[in-house]
Amino acid sequence: MRVIGIDPGTAIVGYGIIDFKDNRYEVVDYGCIYTHKDLPMPKRLLKISEDMSSLLEKYKPDHMAVEELFYFKNNKTVISVGQARGVILLEGVRKDIPLADYTPLQVKMGITGYGKAEKKQVQLMVQKVLKLKEIPKPDDAADALAIAVTHINALNSSSYSLQKVEKIPESSVKKGRLSAKEYRELLQLK
Repeated sequence: MRVIGIDPGTAIVGYGIIDFKDNRYEVVDYGCIYTHKDLPMPKRLLKISEDMSSLLEKYKPDHMAVEELFYFKNNKTVISVGQARGVILLEGVRKDIPLADYTPLQVKMGITGYGKAEKKQVQLMVQKVLKLKEIPKPDDAADALAIAVTHINALNSSSYSLQKVEKIPESSVKKGRLSAKEYRELLQLK
């Protein structure tokens, strides 16, 4: 199975492509699509669309996992990232790829077992899970790989259910590390 994870943005779109076979992860490719800040938004969206289409055509993923938008302090930012995310989803639909959405909380829970993990913790777990020599750079690509791993885990694990993770309010996640028991309780898997 081949999964592409996407961390959407307007200036930078992170992507990570992972093959999962015989219970092993293999990183195929990762990187970013960049758009210049001086380009008008329609041209930036066109570039994202064209580059995403090329990636999907080149790697032919079986699944596409895209990070959902979370609250932004700046409404202009959330609107533009939403537009970029829409273009990305459209390209997935055009290629008839099954799509999945993950919130940042779901990705953090899926990678570290802790919904309030810091970015560095997520990146270290991505490096460890994927057996990479170093943390993937830039951050957007590392995030995209985390999204792909989360999707693979969701598809292959009977103990990990997206519906259950969606029910966990962020306020219920304690500050600090979770024990395995607390994690199961949060997921209602006692």
